[in-house]
Amino acid sequence: MNYFEYKDDQLYAEDVSIADLARRFGTPFYAYSARTLKRHFRVFDEAFAGTDHLVCFAMKALSNLSILKLFASMGSGFDIVSVGELMRCLRVGADPAKIVFSGVGKTDEEIAAALEAGILMINAESRPELDRINQVAGRMKRRAPVSLRVNPDLDPGTHPHISTGHRDSKFGVPLSQVHEYYAAARGLPNLELVGLSTHIGSQITDTMPFNEVAEKVRAIVSELRANGIALKYLDLGGGLGIPYQEEPPPPAEYAKVLLKPIRDLGLRIITEPGRVIVGNAGVFVTRVVYVKETDVKRFIVVDGAMNDLIRPVLYEAYHEIRLVDRRSVGKRVVADVVGPVCESGDFLAREREMPEPKAGDLLAVMSAGAYGFVMSSNYNSRPRVPELLIDDADVHVIRERENFEDIIRGEKIVELKAR
Repeated sequence: MNYFEYKDDQLYAEDVSIADLARRFGTPFYAYSARTLKRHFRVFDEAFAGTDHLVCFAMKALSNLSILKLFASMGSGFDIVSVGELMRCLRVGADPAKIVFSGVGKTDEEIAAALEAGILMINAESRPELDRINQVAGRMKRRAPVSLRVNPDLDPGTHPHISTGHRDSKFGVPLSQVHEYYAAARGLPNLELVGLSTHIGSQITDTMPFNEVAEKVRAIVSELRANGIALKYLDLGGGLGIPYQEEPPPPAEYAKVLLKPIRDLGLRIITEPGRVIVGNAGVFVTRVVYVKETDVKRFIVVDGAMNDLIRPVLYEAYHEIRLVDRRSVGKRVVADVVGPVCESGDFLAREREMPEPKAGDLLAVMSAGAYGFVMSSNYNSRPRVPELLIDDADVHVIRERENFEDIIRGEKIVELKAR
């Protein structure tokens, strides 16, 4: 459920007209619903009620400071994958003891920053990384809390770019080497083995892969205990999808399937939801510039582009596209919705059947809260768009639209001799 609804055939974000936002702030822009963000976090958290658990929002999905502050105030922890994300958490006053650090390429500087901050644990993904964490911790005269990320060799059936649990993925320790890695880690003096972590991918709409990974993890934990390795935390990642087209299971069903094999292990369960919390809480709003017709195709040319929302070309992702004002809906047409960037991949939709818009109309690209703004860029020297947070009737500009000076900040003009 989200709070983007039509009132008198005009699309609203909570109690604010999308058309009014466009008049006030220009287009394109991202708008997020605070009511939706809060509801989605609560529903996910409550799905694990009765279990010792910690929800760590996967902030790579949406990392605006105001939204992180909101989740932190609701008790959320955070899953981070860079020192920049760590600094964002610390900037909003998040509890470092609720932060887990994932990713395959952590540098010495990132490891040191995490240890200095006192985060909950570092999810290590290779033997060289274990050695590096041990070295950094030794130099700092600390013991590093470490969890090993296990690759469960599962294909969740999602897009290859967001599938992380199959055998040839760069992520995690192979199943066949798990016990070897834990034995090696136990022998490193500056590490404290506190957990086991796994994550199989994103936008998963079937509960079966979650059940399979929980069963595999249960077996590993039991074998580790038999070998004298007692853990505190079981980090099961995220991955639950949202309804772009397919209808995923609700968080309560996801939690039931995930917990059934592991509920009695006595470990604190950590989950890392991202998209499922913020995906449907955001929309990307763009304006039609031209309607172009050729002898073979119709193009709806808009002022939003692939640099603003790259998911359609990067992941072949589907986003519902709505007319913001549907009071005078015309005939239905089939068209490509494209942007002004000089790439054939610059599209928001292809061969989409939709009500025919005209130049000047506003379109809302739905379910754009996850991996939307965070993946945007200045390609073609286009300024990144503003982010707006709607809270009932209040509108907060949580990121201003960039200008040309913002784009070139840090660049230097060097005078070279012509030859």
